[in-house]
Amino acid sequence: MDQCLLVLIASPSIENAVVDWLLDRNDIPGFTSAPISGHGASTHSLTAAEQVAGRQRQVMFQMHLPEAVARSVIADAQSFFRGSGLHFWLTPVLAAGHMN
Repeated sequence: MDQCLLVLIASPSIENAVVDWLLDRNDIPGFTSAPISGHGASTHSLTAAEQVAGRQRQVMFQMHLPEAVARSVIADAQSFFRGSGLHFWLTPVLAAGHMN
């Protein structure tokens, strides 16, 4: 089965909802989250303070999953978080493992 890395980018206002939603899923064995800053040319969603700072605070979630599970997570997230601005991308994992 093909493995991939699913990345979700959320605003801090929905961070807890995303955490709870991911933890409630039986098909996700675990995930990583981290605070990040988003940078870009699009300023329509930035507050005045974010425009001055040149960055938007966001939260990134990463999970290593079989591709079929990742696509199911994306489909469910599109329904559950509709209108939230949740952003995602999916990339193949060429290799993964633990250093023993």
